[in-house]
Amino acid sequence: MTPTDIAQVVSLCRARAGLKVAPDKTYLMESRLAPVARREGYESISDLLAAVRARRDDPLVWSVVEAMAAGESAFFRDRAPFKEFRDEIAPQVKRARGGAPIRVWSAACGAGQEVYSLAMLVGEMLQDDPDLRVELAASDLSRLALERAQSGLYNQFEVQRGLPIRLLARHFEKEGDQWRLAADVRGRVKWRRINLIAGLRQIGRFDVVFCRYVLCCMTEDAQRKVIDDLACLVPEDGYLVLGVKEQVSPIGHAFEPVVGRPGLYRRNPAFAAAAA
Repeated sequence: MTPTDIAQVVSLCRARAGLKVAPDKTYLMESRLAPVARREGYESISDLLAAVRARRDDPLVWSVVEAMAAGESAFFRDRAPFKEFRDEIAPQVKRARGGAPIRVWSAACGAGQEVYSLAMLVGEMLQDDPDLRVELAASDLSRLALERAQSGLYNQFEVQRGLPIRLLARHFEKEGDQWRLAADVRGRVKWRRINLIAGLRQIGRFDVVFCRYVLCCMTEDAQRKVIDDLACLVPEDGYLVLGVKEQVSPIGHAFEPVVGRPGLYRRNPAFAAAAA
């Protein structure tokens, strides 16, 4: 990749998705963009980026940005947030909502492991509490990631990362050398393509938002915009779930950490008053 290519990728990712891409991460750019160039019929990444510059083709631009936005995903990643959801968050929100459903959003869901972990967990919770009502939504910037997530098809390595063997046996069927998640679990999730920096305030209220290891990949300006928008759609008694080890400097003005629960946040009352 030439310096012009590198600067172009950095600029596109920042402008379109608020992504923070380090110019010295050329190996990362090449490993993610080479498959895009092949898929789109170009002989090299430089040819792909030259076409983007010449044509300003929006789908082609997004193919570059979406490839660079791809994040890591795993079933029941970090464990603690799922235990907290089952034991503390869901019972508390259920009491507060009466008969209304608990609305949960998995933002930047990638290949879907996070939201499907929640879907399997909700299935187990329903056995103990048949009156529980949970609506699960998931979104990602990448159309390809959403297609893959909705298919519920995972390879051996992916199902071995965090997925208990009892859940693999209960909810998956072998298809060749891959595993397909059961249709009833997949059917619990509603999907939508969402660009987090494009404005979130019109998508509705969510009692719990999982937005883990996403904001740390964004510029500080993009982080602040997303956090402010999330604070407007999460109610005062709702929760924001970030990564257990994720550090996001602008979050303090809109959300407060829950003591003793790394990565778990409640809305800052001072922000609520300012936004009212």
